Amino acid sequence: MPSESSCSAVPVRLDLANERLWYGDQARVLRPKTFALLRYLVAHPGQLLTKAALLEALWPETTVSEVVLAVCMRELRQALGDDAKTPRFIETVHRRGYRFIGHLPLVHPSTAHTAAPTPPPLLVGRARELDALHRGLATALTGVRQILFITGEAGLGKTTLLDAFLTTVAEQSPLWIGRGQCLDHYGAGEAYLPILEALERLCRGPGGLEIVEILRHQAPTWLMQMPGLLRPGELEGLQRRGLGTTQERMLRELAETLNVLTAARPLVLVLEDLHWSDYATLDALAALARRREPARLLLLGTYRPPDALQRGHPLQTVQHELHLHGQCGELALPLLSEAAMADYLAARLPDAQLPTELAHLVHQRTEGNPLFMVQVVEDWVRRGWLIQVDRHWTLRVGLAALAVTVPDGLQQMLEQHLDRLSPMEQQVLEVGSVAGATFSAAAVAAGLVHEVVQMEECCAGLARRRQWLEACGEHSWPDGTVAGAYRFTHALYQEVLYSRLTAARRAQLHRRIGEREEAGYGSQARERAAVLAMHFGRGRDHERALRYLQHAADNALHRSAYTDAITHLTNALALLATLPEIPDRAQRELDVQLALGPAFVAAKGMAAPEVEQTYARARTLCAQVGETPQLFPTLLGLCLFYQSRGVLPTARELGAQLLRLAQREAAPLHLLEAHGALGNILFFLGDYTEAWTHLEQGIALTDPTAERGLALHHDRAPGVGRLAAASLTLWCLGYPAQAVRRSQEALALAQALAHPYSLALAQYYAAYLHQRRREALAVQAHAEALLTLATAQGFPLWVGLGTCWRGWALAMQGQSEAGLTQLRQGLAAVAATGQALSQPFGLILLAEAAGHTGQVEEGLRLLAETRTAFEASGRGDLLAEAYRLQGECLLRQAVPDAAHAETCFQQALAVARRQQAKSWELRAAMSLSRLWTRQGKRDEARELLAPIYSWFAEGFDTADLQEAKILLEELTG
Repeated sequence: MPSESSCSAVPVRLDLANERLWYGDQARVLRPKTFALLRYLVAHPGQLLTKAALLEALWPETTVSEVVLAVCMRELRQALGDDAKTPRFIETVHRRGYRFIGHLPLVHPSTAHTAAPTPPPLLVGRARELDALHRGLATALTGVRQILFITGEAGLGKTTLLDAFLTTVAEQSPLWIGRGQCLDHYGAGEAYLPILEALERLCRGPGGLEIVEILRHQAPTWLMQMPGLLRPGELEGLQRRGLGTTQERMLRELAETLNVLTAARPLVLVLEDLHWSDYATLDALAALARRREPARLLLLGTYRPPDALQRGHPLQTVQHELHLHGQCGELALPLLSEAAMADYLAARLPDAQLPTELAHLVHQRTEGNPLFMVQVVEDWVRRGWLIQVDRHWTLRVGLAALAVTVPDGLQQMLEQHLDRLSPMEQQVLEVGSVAGATFSAAAVAAGLVHEVVQMEECCAGLARRRQWLEACGEHSWPDGTVAGAYRFTHALYQEVLYSRLTAARRAQLHRRIGEREEAGYGSQARERAAVLAMHFGRGRDHERALRYLQHAADNALHRSAYTDAITHLTNALALLATLPEIPDRAQRELDVQLALGPAFVAAKGMAAPEVEQTYARARTLCAQVGETPQLFPTLLGLCLFYQSRGVLPTARELGAQLLRLAQREAAPLHLLEAHGALGNILFFLGDYTEAWTHLEQGIALTDPTAERGLALHHDRAPGVGRLAAASLTLWCLGYPAQAVRRSQEALALAQALAHPYSLALAQYYAAYLHQRRREALAVQAHAEALLTLATAQGFPLWVGLGTCWRGWALAMQGQSEAGLTQLRQGLAAVAATGQALSQPFGLILLAEAAGHTGQVEEGLRLLAETRTAFEASGRGDLLAEAYRLQGECLLRQAVPDAAHAETCFQQALAVARRQQAKSWELRAAMSLSRLWTRQGKRDEARELLAPIYSWFAEGFDTADLQEAKILLEELTG
């Protein structure tokens, strides 16, 4: 850099157009952010600019420290030859900021002594498409949401069209503009990446604090994915609010946030290159399109249909389904006409004296591809065949010479352009293509093992000439690395450059870049898991690739992006399959399978066949590995699968294995889960005494502090489930008051943990208990609370079961039609989750409601279906009640069948006594006693009912015991 004395002697001038300082005839290149600082200072001469104001102005989308500003200021002073102690240009105001006190003459473009940079792309031949976008925005402004896909092959100008549209609308009216980019990760990317990018840009832009507040209240699960926007200590609180998050909840939060945003100001949300999108982003896009409430939202998505088709990407299927329902539109960009190319030449080369045949030649050789057209014309300008003389453009060679120089395709032309660059520029671009469509100069420096500043200067030079790259701010890494960020001006450029590299060179560069980014992100490297998995996978560092694929799956699960998690883990399994036999291969596959199990559970439900396949494979791998703590979660997964499928004998066998394993390990948490799992299964089998033994031991092992940690980090609270299941078991055994206390304890623990899924489970069991106690109003209250919670959180099983409870309560209160309708809707919703275990329970509720409302024949039909379901599953907890209800329906027929009814009541009694279920026994005895009373067998009725009633020591406020007391008084009167 020049010294102060040299600067005094040589005139220093500022070249804003080319972002340079000129010392006489010599140009000095500054880093983009350093030049931006100089530009800002010069634009505010004599003003005190605080450090906070400079950071906000120059780093609006990045949180950086004052150290970064100090580095740029030091570079700027060196470039100007300035001294902080005796400043001629920049004065330091101690502890406050800086003031520009000098004078820098501006360089006129004609005296810059450098070739004019390529102008930004011009929009021609797109009047129809531009008009369609404006019409879409006008419709959105009325509150009718608009979803438009802009489609076309590479180079057709999708981004140019968007840029022109957004520039126009931003000048016309106040609105939010959020823009996110999908990236090619050679596999699944980070879930919701383009949407999170768009939201974060909005939050860091003008009015961003308002948007952060909206996210804080409407979408905490989204805000916690952007930790850079959070207040100190806020993350843990958001994590607690997000416990039990499902994909449905995240999509609902996003939709409600956009509703609130668009109520304040219209929003244009742009998602580019959707052919590379993660699956979660597609789910979000579809969910937004299907919402019916008003929103001043225009969502624009771009993609290349051939790329989506080649990758087998579901994007086009999603678009087709939305289009069938009138929920989206499409703007398919055609190739440009010859007339459009003539318009481009006229705009690009004003006041030109050119042959009229030139447009025909350009159209003929480029076949109407806009990108190819621009490249051809700019190539002629760079060669000096098209020159500007006295402000008039003219052609220096004949048309025949031009025709010969145009290659057969864009790729060949790009290869020609590359060959004209310096070797260093070619290497920088090639390494940049490995780093990504958008990359940090620090990544390029790592790939080439050069200094970051040198790489930045090279990238900045290409960007200033608009050759291949454009600057896009800075990338800051957690280790303090700050470097210029650049992106390829077109995805094709990256593809061409990447294809030039040999396989060995690609692998080497991916590995170097991956190692540097891993070091740069340090403890936060998991946030970049999908990118790092790609780099290490392509860099043949399989161990790191596997680790980051699993981290990427964890990230996806935390965002409830289950399909993306499955994709990452499936890719990990495929990578493992390509490796040679190694000693710990079985262990590595076991790790992946055990991560894949919960992903399948979340995506497809506990009863999905993929869940069984995954845990069965894990069990085989456990046998190969030998003694391993991973056997317990494997058996637990299988146990819960068979329980959900209603295959209770198999589930019981696995539960017994779980308990033996937990006892051998003497692990309190495993003992808690084993006792709980086995207790639940025994309850469903109707073995209430043994079920209570296990549930009681599980309750004794429950530690509220440990429950809180399990809920926060593992998304489960087994103690809540044990208390809730114990409440039903106690009721069956004849302890209705103790049952209520256990239910209240379950609700209290779930509420204290603020764990939505556990709270839904506790509400479900509370409704179940009050249904057993025949308290319809209480059932309805818990059903409403359950439905509110489950709908908000997106728990489809609990929504279905809550609907069943509400339907039963309505039917039992005389609203027969509404109640039965809701019961059937709830059962259908439960069946859709694959939860076969609930089928007998649902049929019992429906049969009881049908019989209660006078639909006796329907009740008998349903009870026959229930018996079949009992036999198929081995479930026995409702068998006594099924026999009793059958007897009651038989007595309500037009021609009562008392003999058959009595047989049913006797069967109900026998089952209840075998199960030691005093509450079921009491209810069956009352039904039989009433029948015998009508038949004149009063003594037999009294002798049957009296000893059962006298057994009870609590619960005398329940309907069953109150009715039993009245009946006994009548029999002894």
